[in-house]
Amino acid sequence: MASKINLDKLDLQIISAMMENAGISYADLGKELSVSGGTIHVRIKKLQESGIVKGTRLNVNLRELGYDITAFIGIYLEKSSLYDTVAKELKKIPEIVRLNYTTGNYSMFIEVVCRDITQLRQVLHDGLQKIKGIERTETLISLEESFNRNVQVNQ
Repeated sequence: MASKINLDKLDLQIISAMMENAGISYADLGKELSVSGGTIHVRIKKLQESGIVKGTRLNVNLRELGYDITAFIGIYLEKSSLYDTVAKELKKIPEIVRLNYTTGNYSMFIEVVCRDITQLRQVLHDGLQKIKGIERTETLISLEESFNRNVQVNQ
């Protein structure tokens, strides 16, 4: 179970550097921050155990792999109490890459990545519209992603 830890300046520097370049070696990061690679390793392990660091990800240009459609879909639920049940069903749809429980017009907001409009139609028709508890959806297709960045961690 994750516990609350106090982060010091070095922890924040490590988080910031790893958010910028998760592929940097512990030795190189240690040199950059004037500590040993072993210190970096111990700190990263502590951050992982506390739940602050949840792994690493490879940032891939999906369009280069043939995924040409990114859509954002607002979901209206019949009742907000159905959120957990619907979320469990949505998790089964591999094209859904992000799910948020929201305030405002929608109960839920998802991001979907598909190869083409036909695949998006299948996600909508054969996936979302068959989930009990979803009243209706509103789909917004992204024309371009101008930037995508991490929040800057204050040091």
